[in-house]
Amino acid sequence: MADVAGVERRWTASLRLGPYGMLAAGTALSLATADAVGMTTAQRHTAAALTGAAVVLQLWFGHWSRGRVLTPSAPGACYYFARWALGFALSWCNPFFAFYAAAGYLGPHRLLRGAALPAGLVATAVVIAGSQAGGMPLRGRLDWALFGGLLCVHVALLAVFGRLAAREEERSRVQSATIAELQRANAALRHALDENAALHDELLARAREAGVADERRRLAAEIHDTLAQGLTGIIAQLQVVANTPDPDRARAHVARATDLARHSLDEARRSVHDLAPAALEHAGLPEALRKTVAEWAQRSRARVEFTATGTVRPLPGAVAATLLRIAQEALANTARHAAADRVGVTLSYLDDEVILDVRDDGRGFDPLAPPGRTLPGPDAGTPAGGFGLDGMRARAARVAGSLTVESEPGHGTALSARVPLARHD
Repeated sequence: MADVAGVERRWTASLRLGPYGMLAAGTALSLATADAVGMTTAQRHTAAALTGAAVVLQLWFGHWSRGRVLTPSAPGACYYFARWALGFALSWCNPFFAFYAAAGYLGPHRLLRGAALPAGLVATAVVIAGSQAGGMPLRGRLDWALFGGLLCVHVALLAVFGRLAAREEERSRVQSATIAELQRANAALRHALDENAALHDELLARAREAGVADERRRLAAEIHDTLAQGLTGIIAQLQVVANTPDPDRARAHVARATDLARHSLDEARRSVHDLAPAALEHAGLPEALRKTVAEWAQRSRARVEFTATGTVRPLPGAVAATLLRIAQEALANTARHAAADRVGVTLSYLDDEVILDVRDDGRGFDPLAPPGRTLPGPDAGTPAGGFGLDGMRARAARVAGSLTVESEPGHGTALSARVPLARHD
């Protein structure tokens, strides 16, 4: 926009000051050639008066145009044709005053519009061609023929340069429109960037909140899967100690309770630091599951079988830890709620996923029952489904997996956790 304003100021200055210089040049050349062209005393006096009138006209135009952006208008058209009339009269006195008449070529599109524009240009061309043909009035056929030829050349040049000027003006209009559009686009972009910055800050705040909430859920699930299960096992062992008169059996159960306490403490520390379960530290998932199932069988009256199928291959640490935790929670739920006689744990390696299945022949439950419904029997007061299923589903979702549960009261429970794997062809 600053460049456009600068161009406008330069055009206005040229229209105000240019005619002064052209009038001065015409006057100087006319004075120098007055005797050569045969100016009479009357023509000299007339030229002096007309030169003064031209100066007065230019002073008026300078005062009128000060502070204006020049566009075609009635005062501008009057100024243009008054200047042309003075130039024509001065050229009649001396052909060299055509220098002043040539001011008609200086920015006519900023003073004239419509039919007045070509009329003004042709009128200026008439004065210039007449001066070049030897000056007004024309004498003889040769002068008229020369005048006609020069006028045709001037009109042709006006047509060519007029077309070029029209194209340049159109290009300038397109450029100005493009600049304006770019400025609007830049303003919109700045506004969008400001909105994006605010949105980014909001997203960061929400991400921090989501991270805190996710970490709380993770710790809650870890505590449920480690401390809660360990304490449950310890309580069960101590209850046996309290109810048995056999010292050897009591010492055995106290030893198991102590081992459970140490194991639970170690798992709690690992949970706090988000480390892999201890069973996976020096073994793969099948070995860790086999060990977990064997330890669980020692504390339960149920018969347990573990099976691994497919080609065993290393799993990402997060996937292995997730499946192990799901298996531990599923077995804990079986011990607390199912009263099962047989339990089967199967780990299946497929081409594009790994599947953990835990099945039992226990009392089962209704998976569609409201979360607040409690289980019957010795586990009365325990919510059906409970925190364990929600925690297992959340764990599976964190590694892009899924968990499904099929159960029916009196017909056992089947749990299946599926985690997709990247294929390596």
